Amino acid sequence: MTIMANFPDTPLPQDMPLPIDDVLPQIAQVLSTGNRLVLAAPPGAGKTTRVPLSLMNAAWATGRIYLLEPRRIAARLAATRMAAALGEPLGQTIGLATRIDRKVSDATRIEVITDGLFARRILADPELSGVCAILFDEFHERSLNIDLGLALAQDTQGALREDLRLVVMSATLDVSTIASKLRAPVIETLGKAFPVETIYVGRDQSPLPIRMAGTIRRALREQDGSLLCFLPGQGEIRRTMEALRDLPDDTDIAPLYGALSPREQDLAVAPAHHGRRKIVLATDLAESSLTIRGVRVVIDGGYARHGEYDPAAGTSRLVTVRVSAASADQRRGRAGRTEPGVCYRLWGEAETKGLMPAIEPEILKQDLSGLALSLLEWGVSDSDKLAWITPPPKGRFASALQDLSELGAIDATGGLSALGRAIAKAPLSPRLAAFIATAPASDKRLAAHIALLISERGLGGTSVDLTERLKRLVQDKSDRARRLLRQADSWTAPLGGTRTNGIDPDQAGTVLAQGWPMRIARRTNVKEDVVYQLANGRRAFLDIANPLANHEWLVVGDLAGIAAKARITLAAPISQEDAMTSLSVETVTLARYDRDLNSVIARKKKRLGAITLSESALPKPDEESIRAALCDAIAAYGLDLLANAHAIRAVQNRLAFLDGLIGGWPCLDDATLIARQDDWLAPYLTTPSAFTSVPAASLRAAMLTLIDFDQARRLDRLAPTTVALPNGRKAAIDYGADGGPKIEGRAQEFYGLTTHPMIADGAAALSIVLLSPAMRPIATTTDLPGFWAGAYKDMAKDMRGRYPKHNWPDNPATSQARKR
Repeated sequence: MTIMANFPDTPLPQDMPLPIDDVLPQIAQVLSTGNRLVLAAPPGAGKTTRVPLSLMNAAWATGRIYLLEPRRIAARLAATRMAAALGEPLGQTIGLATRIDRKVSDATRIEVITDGLFARRILADPELSGVCAILFDEFHERSLNIDLGLALAQDTQGALREDLRLVVMSATLDVSTIASKLRAPVIETLGKAFPVETIYVGRDQSPLPIRMAGTIRRALREQDGSLLCFLPGQGEIRRTMEALRDLPDDTDIAPLYGALSPREQDLAVAPAHHGRRKIVLATDLAESSLTIRGVRVVIDGGYARHGEYDPAAGTSRLVTVRVSAASADQRRGRAGRTEPGVCYRLWGEAETKGLMPAIEPEILKQDLSGLALSLLEWGVSDSDKLAWITPPPKGRFASALQDLSELGAIDATGGLSALGRAIAKAPLSPRLAAFIATAPASDKRLAAHIALLISERGLGGTSVDLTERLKRLVQDKSDRARRLLRQADSWTAPLGGTRTNGIDPDQAGTVLAQGWPMRIARRTNVKEDVVYQLANGRRAFLDIANPLANHEWLVVGDLAGIAAKARITLAAPISQEDAMTSLSVETVTLARYDRDLNSVIARKKKRLGAITLSESALPKPDEESIRAALCDAIAAYGLDLLANAHAIRAVQNRLAFLDGLIGGWPCLDDATLIARQDDWLAPYLTTPSAFTSVPAASLRAAMLTLIDFDQARRLDRLAPTTVALPNGRKAAIDYGADGGPKIEGRAQEFYGLTTHPMIADGAAALSIVLLSPAMRPIATTTDLPGFWAGAYKDMAKDMRGRYPKHNWPDNPATSQARKR
């Protein structure tokens, strides 16, 4: 087995018929009279290269055609193949523009451009001067930038450029939904695929790279041709290669992932040499964006790795997820491009039914601060003002605006501040751009290099030590590293920096701490993993064998994993003195209520953010600390901590009764009362014993301050707490009873009543529960006069026999009630 190091001699055929050729006349016809189109074609149909070339000479194509690609490698290969089809070098009729490559000239008619770069261009020139068409390729990948780019392009087309053509192209697409949202016609081609046999390998307890290596060996024995194997990421690819070290010498292995150099990527997608077999170990970028000739065997590991924003952590992270059904079908189809093929799936057949139909759009799961910044630059603060295929979630968009405000990117009017306008120009996340912009001028170049390492995974090696990575980056003479470093240097000037002769990697911790002080972290304990407490309140883990774990203080540049189990993936050491210079030390009193002791326990802490530097017990906490602790306890355990909470329930029941009867009464449920406890309850919580000592009358009166004075007066009139009985006793009204408001009393207390007691200005009758001399219910009525005249007689007959010493008159309506 060898790792591919040379290009094959076989040229790429340019005149091979492709399925898309059959619909090119139809595409031309639609775009000659309309300005929108949805094109659905499977991988390998030829849409990426043939459609732009076919449109280049249309009568309406008087400007440049943009072909948008979600990945740099796809953009470069598409541009290279179209240029080869014309027999020209790249940069003439066919141009290429990515964040790190630019080969474009005045003669360029088709420019292949990454979707992120397109978003920057349309923001800089909303009219898209000199552009006649935009082709959104691989739209099914639903990147955040491609959704944003399409929303902005629709806005431009509707307001400024009715002549602008918009074509959405995809391998797998919900055609009806997309076409309905775009109000565009649809053209579909099914392509020409050969049959593919599917073999389900099943699962065992072995790690994925070991299972993948075993299945590759099996496929080499059972099948002919080259293999395309899907793994979630670079780490799994590297471990699979290690497990395949002893393969036969006539077999070549080629890794394929985004961080490889262009030459290494070209080696992966080129066909195998004559007489040799090739194994391509790829991430999901090979699902549809690329064509790898000679492959007739696909091995699908069943997983993919996607970016996902973790609101709890405030960072984006890579998560490994099960592949979607649509992606699995695309991967399988790779085996049947030129001849019948075979797809090995590393799971059981029954599991296929449980796969998600398609990947979730990034707009639903990514950090939206960059998108929000772009919309503000576009002049829109409300995302609803644009037409989206999938609208950004309102909660996440509002959170993104808040994040931008905290960065200082938004001014008092809600528009972009000077800092916001500056960071909007940088091809970085707002947080990284702000990090460079706010660094001192002498440190901006170092800050830019740090931002580069955070945004470009794998650059400068894999060490967690930021200082070490920076040193390796400076020494890296590869083409990729040189180009990216030049790009990083270009970020500094628009953000207020000046070029310097060099950087000092040993200052990385200090610069990072100045820009992100809440990422300062202190080691708290050492077990199997070292735990660091960050100033922002989070905890993160570091392998105990990592040399960085010897440092008590770090500044964290990047994290991976969910918030509860975050691991430090990039950090730099810092001294305690520098940490305290970057973030102010504060002394606070923290008190908590101990439910078992019914007491407030307080401690005095010296803190750096959430990092505790020292603490001591505080035997006598002040009144404010006690109040805060008791309010926190109410929020945690509820209002029933109060011994007289029944008074609260009584008011709640009275309000609920009136709201149900006549409507328009405020809701003072537990959630509302707890949220507003500072307005009514907190003044009474000044001693540790307050939960048992606050009187019921005080709770009732305090609670009623939350409604206006007139409402409180109406409440007492319409829903009184008691009603007077003929014997002079005031019977309490229970508004929480199942049958409605009720009162209870011995039957003798109601003698003499000839009208039934009513409340709410006569709109509701009280339910009367008559009790026996032993205080047991013997009758319930909402019509007392009717009861006296009817059912009472049978009740009285029974009661005379059981309680002969008590008064059971024949006519209770005219009898006198007992005083006792």
